[in-house]
Amino acid sequence: MNFDFSDDQKFLKNEARKFLEANGSTARVRKVLDDDSKAYDAELWAAVAGQGWLGAAIPEEHGGLGLGHIELCAIAEELGRVVAPIPFASTVYFLAEALMLAGSEAQKAALLPKIAAGEVIGCVASSEGPGVLNASALQATVSGGKLSGVKLPVTDGDIATHALVLAKENGQPGLFLVDLGVGGITREALKTLDPTRDAARLTFAGAAAERLGGAGEGLALLEQVTDRAAVLLAFEQCGGADRCLEMAKAYALERYAFGRVIASYQAIKHKLADMYVKNELARSNAYYGAWALNTNAPELPVAASAARIAASEAFWFGAKENIQTHGGIGFTWEVDAHLYYRRSRQLGLVAGAPRVWKERLVSCLERKNMAA
Repeated sequence: MNFDFSDDQKFLKNEARKFLEANGSTARVRKVLDDDSKAYDAELWAAVAGQGWLGAAIPEEHGGLGLGHIELCAIAEELGRVVAPIPFASTVYFLAEALMLAGSEAQKAALLPKIAAGEVIGCVASSEGPGVLNASALQATVSGGKLSGVKLPVTDGDIATHALVLAKENGQPGLFLVDLGVGGITREALKTLDPTRDAARLTFAGAAAERLGGAGEGLALLEQVTDRAAVLLAFEQCGGADRCLEMAKAYALERYAFGRVIASYQAIKHKLADMYVKNELARSNAYYGAWALNTNAPELPVAASAARIAASEAFWFGAKENIQTHGGIGFTWEVDAHLYYRRSRQLGLVAGAPRVWKERLVSCLERKNMAA
């Protein structure tokens, strides 16, 4: 079985790389990082919308390109290479996927075309602070279509137009769609390690909310959405990890120490080799996840968990070793290495830390073995 991209998908991937190298360089990331008034790059967001990428997996009848999830994975990988400072993941991987999975026809018709056009920015408000997310610990409530509660941290929460909110309704967890432009909502920006992907505390006090899916299906639906998003996030992480390896290798081949390029020293060779091995393992798992996502295979929970674990490890390790390969200069503001380290930590926590995914993978495998 061939898990690689097709020729058309490789062409799309190459064109996306050319576009982002021309329009999404790390200079744009630094502009957002240096300007406290900017939470994301609005110009790049508009340019990406113009390319049609926001609607890559959205059906044509809802204003998208209808290409499929494999093509979206290819785009995600290229966005990861340039650590794009835009709310692509929150909007496309989570909000759009949730609507396509469980939205009513009216909800799809109202929001999916706007997502594809870049007019809607999404966020996921499930966490209520430290601790394991489960039904018994959930404090946010919905009564009579009105939402009350506090959610934090919410990635892209202070720039989002719409939110997916996990809350209890009649004592049962539900997933709700909330227009953040209505009354009864207070936002407070939070400081994070990666300011190019902002976070916020959202306080709801009687905000209007529409349920997605059936009553009491909130946790199960959020789990399905998270599985789909995990595969796409894994491709972003693979893109970032590959770029870290390229940066480390290029520097090692040009930096001299004691009359030799440092790439000739065994310690550096081992660093680069370890990065390569982790990247290839992550890519193998990501391809498997892409297949499961695109075919809606029953193996998706296992594939998504494996992809998420391997990609998180590869990106964090690559970002760390890239800094170490650069030596003292790697820790400075002028070198781009810290941009990738920031993003590796940010992406490693979105949709659950690796520890959560490891537990989930073990649980999935245990259930599979019991069924056999």
